[in-house]
Amino acid sequence: MIYTQVCFDIINIMKESFFIVPTPIGNLEDITLRALEVLKTVDYIACEDTRVTQKLLNHYKIDTRTFAYHKFNEKQSVEKILEMLKSGNTIALVSDAGTPLICDPGSILISELRKNGIKITSLAGASALTIFLSQVPNGDEPFSFIGFMPRKEKQIIDIILKNSSKNMVFYDSPNRLLKTLEVLKEFNPNLKIAIGRELTKLFEEVVVKSVSDMHEYYSKNILKGEIVGMVYKQSDDADYNLPVLEIEKLKSLGFSSRDISLITHALYDVNKNEVINYLNKRGVQIQTHDGD
Repeated sequence: MIYTQVCFDIINIMKESFFIVPTPIGNLEDITLRALEVLKTVDYIACEDTRVTQKLLNHYKIDTRTFAYHKFNEKQSVEKILEMLKSGNTIALVSDAGTPLICDPGSILISELRKNGIKITSLAGASALTIFLSQVPNGDEPFSFIGFMPRKEKQIIDIILKNSSKNMVFYDSPNRLLKTLEVLKEFNPNLKIAIGRELTKLFEEVVVKSVSDMHEYYSKNILKGEIVGMVYKQSDDADYNLPVLEIEKLKSLGFSSRDISLITHALYDVNKNEVINYLNKRGVQIQTHDGD
């Protein structure tokens, strides 16, 4: 087969080569012909979990040798991998699912390979991020990808505020999603959000709702599988002409609405009534003083 011979020749020519190979995120058929040829022809496969990767290799009758490379042994493995490559071996890096280095280990290794002049080849393939974005309405807007949503409430609010001017895509786990939705709902129940789960699998689901409706929906439905979500941009709201991050910080410190409006007016020259309206819409008690 001409294609197979071409792949074999490429790998032979580039003996000091390191391949980044995406693997299916669910459906085992979602892998490219090129990825299969690389996995068959390289000398070793570095796996996030060898047991997970072995299922894929068994499915395609690939007997390439594997070894573990994950976040717990990442630093210790760098020298070993460098030695293997410099000795003429070829290595493919895979994660349990999707494209390596996208919220998976590999960054430290790639930095070291580049410092040592090792050729790195990255293959096209499956990624939960792009699979999700290709099936939700997004208006061709720019987006930011933050990786996994932080756990603490303040961190979640901060990251939402910092990315309010564009769609913000995130990963989350099924046991954390309801908590994330609770925080977003408390911040602004009208936020528009999309959630995808079990992508490419039998029970794949993509839902687009307000965060309030999304919280209610997933309070009543079983949550399984890794989660990809998107909070839609909020910059069309006039509120986001305000220094919202600073307002939220002042609110969290216990300042009254009146004091917050006075401070932000003095520091940022914003209209005090707009600040009061912003706080009022979020259910903050408007405090007044005698004589005001």
